[in-house]
Amino acid sequence: MNLSSMRTDQPAAYKVLAIEDDPTTAEEIAKELSVHGFLVDVVGDGVTGLDRACSDRYDAITLDRMLPGLDGLSLVTRLRASGVETPVLMISALSDVDERVRGLRAGGDDYLTKPFASDEMMARLEVLLRRRRSPAQAVKLQVEDLELDLIARVARRKGVVLDLKATEFRLLEYMMRNSGQVLTRSMIFEAVWNYHFDPYTNLIEVHMARLRKKIDAPELPPLIHTVWGSGYMLGTRA
Repeated sequence: MNLSSMRTDQPAAYKVLAIEDDPTTAEEIAKELSVHGFLVDVVGDGVTGLDRACSDRYDAITLDRMLPGLDGLSLVTRLRASGVETPVLMISALSDVDERVRGLRAGGDDYLTKPFASDEMMARLEVLLRRRRSPAQAVKLQVEDLELDLIARVARRKGVVLDLKATEFRLLEYMMRNSGQVLTRSMIFEAVWNYHFDPYTNLIEVHMARLRKKIDAPELPPLIHTVWGSGYMLGTRA
């Protein structure tokens, strides 16, 4: 099945290259991206994928780990060696920590294991795109009246210094860098604790509750929101 250039008629802010050899998975990815207004090009092998990624301009790439012709690890390694810095979300049925580390060290920006929820794929892509837009040299973050000084390692809300532990600071930094985006529990766990997500742990809930008490004082409008069935979001809600 040739799904190349599967697109919607509505305007799209981003163009994504999906490199996936399984027709069913490729179709699911393309449909989900198209529904969200993305322009999507789909190719089914590594050699063609590398050529398209190097010759065309894309805002992000979804990359299957196991591909005919050229596997995902070799592809992203060659991509980075060619100077192409397009954000890459690697997608694979290989969920071992060692495989995830190999994918990230080869040049991938994030790693999603199969089977995956389409909402999580979109959330991870949105974070990669947002990260690309954000100035890398930023040393101060601000969301509404919440401020984070990354040099002084100080957090303030409405000018009042917040007493944050090291993990709470990392958690807040990650959420502020991705404010307005729904962050799944697995995304938060991997970004803040650098571990493969354990669905049975309550570590996130415990730290999120502590952070909420310090940031969302009773007299202030809440900034941390639970998105039931999805994860958490930092920012004001309409």
